[in-house]
Amino acid sequence: MKTSNNLKITVETTVNGPIEKVWKYWTEPRHITKWNNASDDWHTPFSENDLRVGGKFLSRMEAKDGSFGFDFSGIYDVVKLNEIISYALDDSRKVKITFICQENKTKIIENFEAKKTNSIELQQKGWQSILDNFKKYTEETLI
Repeated sequence: MKTSNNLKITVETTVNGPIEKVWKYWTEPRHITKWNNASDDWHTPFSENDLRVGGKFLSRMEAKDGSFGFDFSGIYDVVKLNEIISYALDDSRKVKITFICQENKTKIIENFEAKKTNSIELQQKGWQSILDNFKKYTEETLI
């Protein structure tokens, strides 16, 4: 496995909801398909998630007009319930997501290694947009 010296990018948000619900909405495929897009012209029609160390996840991300799509996938190396998820993407870049309980709110900090093929600003904006969609979906559907 190659070692990466990629620049790390951080995005974050605070979701109005308890950590148990936030974790569930982040990790269950039936929820992932509802929020995992950076803009309204994209969607995730399919997601699978084997949430355990060594487990694989896959989210199929596609333009709604069918013009482009890709698999976002990788393998988990750390899973601590309601605390941390860490994984390596298929291109070996590392991602770490930290969930912090703040009474009835949950802070999410997502740190990922940048791709060399896209600008830092574009990557940060895209990942932040997905995180913002997660916040919106979770807050609108929390019971």
